[in-house]
Amino acid sequence: MAVLALVSAVCVVTFEQIVQWRYGGTGIVGLLLLAIGLRAGRPSVSCAGAVLLALMVADPAL
Repeated sequence: MAVLALVSAVCVVTFEQIVQWRYGGTGIVGLLLLAIGLRAGRPSVSCAGAVLLALMVADPAL
């Protein structure tokens, strides 16, 4: 059980670092909103995070 928790924590930290490296602070805010909304059971907060991440990935500035 401890090994599973450790592997899960490493995966989460790695994913957060990749998002921060690729999309900067705005990507971290989107990921944070998504995670907080899912844990708190607030669909509006998680949707806002998901939309922010989707806009970052789609890159509408092109």
